Amino acid sequence: MSSSTRDPEVVRVSQKGQATIPKSLREKFGIEAPGEVFIYEDEGRIVVEPIPSLDELGGIHADADRERGAVLDRTRELRAEEREREAERAARLRPGDEDE
Repeated sequence: MSSSTRDPEVVRVSQKGQATIPKSLREKFGIEAPGEVFIYEDEGRIVVEPIPSLDELGGIHADADRERGAVLDRTRELRAEEREREAERAARLRPGDEDE
């Protein structure tokens, strides 16, 4: 049975905000469980993206279609953005020194 990634599938979100990536998509995109994925917003959509394995990162330099180190640079960029978002969130939650 073949399925398109454009066919929507209903996934429940738990009280903790957790959602399960359907098995067919995990297998198709090589997402290990347990494991990690990138998750970010892009043009008003939530994007879940597999993190490249060390084997994939090690072979990127042989690929003529990619700029040298592009995947690793993108990985570092996304992790830096995540750290920045977490720092901003922590700052919002921290009691402020605002004038009352």
